[in-house]
Order: sequence, then C-alpha cells, then structure tokens
Amino acid sequence: MTIKPDTSTQIPAELGDVHFVGIGGSGMSGIARLVLGDGHRVTGSDVRDSDNVQALRALGATIAIGHDAANLGDDVDTVVVTGALWQDNPEYQLALQRGLPVLHRSQALAAVIAGRRLVSVAGAHGKTTSTGMIITSLLAQGADPSFVNGGVIEELGVSSAAGDGELFVVEADESDGSFLLYDTSVALVTNVDPDHLDHYGLLEAFEQAFVDFADRARELVVISSDDPGAVRVSERVSHARVVTFGEASDATVRVHSIETDGPVAFAIDHAGATYHARLRIPGRHNAINAAGAFAVLVGLGFDAAASLAGIERFAGTGRRFELHGTVGGVSVYDDYAHHPTEVAAALAAARTVVGEGRIIAVHQPHLYSRTRLFAKEFAEVLEEYADETVVLDVYGAREDPEPGVTGALVSERFADADRVAFIADWQDAADHTARIARPGDFVITLGCGDVYRIVPQLLGSLERKQG
Repeated sequence: MTIKPDTSTQIPAELGDVHFVGIGGSGMSGIARLVLGDGHRVTGSDVRDSDNVQALRALGATIAIGHDAANLGDDVDTVVVTGALWQDNPEYQLALQRGLPVLHRSQALAAVIAGRRLVSVAGAHGKTTSTGMIITSLLAQGADPSFVNGGVIEELGVSSAAGDGELFVVEADESDGSFLLYDTSVALVTNVDPDHLDHYGLLEAFEQAFVDFADRARELVVISSDDPGAVRVSERVSHARVVTFGEASDATVRVHSIETDGPVAFAIDHAGATYHARLRIPGRHNAINAAGAFAVLVGLGFDAAASLAGIERFAGTGRRFELHGTVGGVSVYDDYAHHPTEVAAALAAARTVVGEGRIIAVHQPHLYSRTRLFAKEFAEVLEEYADETVVLDVYGAREDPEPGVTGALVSERFADADRVAFIADWQDAADHTARIARPGDFVITLGCGDVYRIVPQLLGSLERKQG
C-alpha cells in the first residue's frame, strides 16, 4: 500500500534540514529546488539517477540512489514524501520512528508558497502546458513569479524557480486531493475529465473536489466552457467571480478560427476585442490551453495583447511531444499522455505535422486500475489516431498488480489486430518498432511512467536497421 497524504500533520514553522524521499520526480525535484533556494540543507534519495537528480546535486543537494534507512541522517529536521512511495519504505518508517515531521510534497510546497498570491492550475489534462504558458507570459511581461511546474519549461530549462514578484504559479495535483491544501488566489480548471477514480472512488466525489477547489479561490475561478465535467462543476460553483474559456459561444474568453496545419493558430474574443495568435507548438488542444492561460493573465490584470504575445513565446515542456532524435528519416518523440483524452490530443497534434508519414505509437499503460477501467477507450483512440501501435506492459507505480491486468488488455480490444502488438520485453518492442518504421514516420512513446527510458533503445534499433 502506498502512502496517503496526512494533512493533519503540523507543518513546522521552520523546516530546518529537509530530506526528500523520491526527490527525482518532477514535482518533488521542483519543490526541493525552491527549498534549496531558501537556504535549507537538502538531502534525498531516489530509485535511479536522472537529470533532475544531477541538477539538484549541482545546486548542493546530497542525494543517494536507492532507498535505505541509512540515507536519513541524524541531523534531518523534516522529511518530505511523495504519495508514490510504499508504506514500508525504510526512510519513511525511520522518520516515523524518530517522530520527525513527515510532510506530503503538497504540504512542503504550501509551506514554501505561504504569503504569496497563488495561481493554481488544476485539471485532468493540460496542467503542465497551461502552467508553462502562464509562467512564460508573466516573464515576458516583466513579472518575476515563483513557480513549480510538472515539467521542464523548454526555454527556461527548469521546472521551478524562486522569483521576487508577488505571484506564485503552481501546477496543482488533483490526483489525491492535495490541491485543496493550497491557499489559492486564482484557480484555473482546464477540464474535469474522469480520472484518479482509484483515489476518489466515484465520479461525483472527483467532481466535488473541483467544486471545493474553485470555491476556495480568493479572487477568481477560470474554468473550461467546453469540457462536460467542467460544465457540471461550474453549475455547482458558488464563487462570485467565474470566467469561462473555450469554443462555446457563451464563453467569456472564446477561442475560434483554429488552424492546426503545423503550429496551431487561432483567434480569441474577449471584452469586445479580437486577438490573433500562432503558437510555437502544434495541436488544437493547445489553442484551448492558451485561451485558459490568457483568461488567467487578464484576470490578474495584465494587458490582453501583451499576455497573448507572451503565450506565443512558449515552446513547450519536457515530455510533451518532445523530439529526441531522427534516424533514417524516422523521428522519435516522447509524450506524457496517459489518459485516453490525452493520448488522442497528442496523436492528433502529431498528425498535423507528420505530413505523408505514419504515426507509430508505443503505449505504456499507467496504473492497473486505469488500464482496467479504460482499456477499451485506450484501444479506440490508439486505433483511430495512430497507424500502428506497440503496447508495453503496465507501469504500476503506486498500485499492486491486479490479476489479468496487463498491456494485452488494451491490444486485445483493437478491432484490427494487424495494427497492434503487445510486446512486454522492451528490446523486442524497440526492434519490432524499427522493423515496421519507414522514412517520414513519427514514433511516439506515450505514458507517464518510465516509458521515456525506451527511447535510446528505439533510436539504437533504428540505427542498427540502417546497417
């Protein structure tokens, strides 16, 4: 069983020396960077080395690879954990034995944020991109926000930073309800597509969490006008100031005239004026994300035209349609998409730029519960949007295996079995992908687990094919 956030834990007035268990994750590493920036001594551990770990070490953190009670030094004052850890983690257990304050990462972030004007971005999809757009535009307009994002912002090269301005922008995680811990001033809800039912149990409980999140915002709620779940949430929100965004005719910020041939272009109607933009990234969904970011920025009081111009400078985030290399005319991309809606959006965006080439999806299902619940939906979107699909086995993350739940649960639901292969062994999967790939094709790895680690194998198999 994994660790459940204990929000009753008292957050210390002074964090002191802080130890992060699972420090290499995108969220944890971002928080650790800020804690380091505040002058605290930081130690930590993770199951493997990574770019995030290396970057934190360069900033002065001491990080061990592998979880071991010996990693928890005698001088540690506060321990920060992620919900992805198992209850029997030796460092977590030792911290409990010592009576140390053990904070969920969201509590640690709340401590860092304290006293700032907070913009919290939540939603089943689009959080990382929308957060990155807001941050990029704020910086372009001369603001100096602090921020923690779920992915590295390409032009900045970091996922978090401490700024001198009053604003703090965070990607708020709804997966375990921890987004309700933040003292939010402006809440952005990108969508409320059903997800994380392993935590919430019922769709109604999942949607109620978003109602609570919105109603707690001090100043403003920005929410999708198009997503059915977001519309249901809007109808239950009692906040005095709600701004909607999307393609709906009655949206406060209406996006239209979307052109998806290459980098997406669109128009936005707001307050009687029309603004035009072309992003540096593809995908219809990113025009919608931009509209939400725009609504937040003008809601904060920034100039509309300048805000949209700042959003245009956004060049994407790591693990969002990220190109890793091209071999023999075959381009290999990686994307974080791990829900059917996200997979459809990522592949639809790829379709706008692949030209005459084909799309070969390498899909790693994430969580046994999600795979069981959405196997049919995953199969449908993969078959509709990709030309060929390779399905890997399930990345279980925080869950115990479920009997009968493997990647085959997805591949078996394809109508055309000739367009999909379930291959559990990664090298075999890479070799198969290289065999079927042709010049001009896009290979795209999809998933929020460790599927990005197969990219070097894919490139290697393609190179061997070239002879």
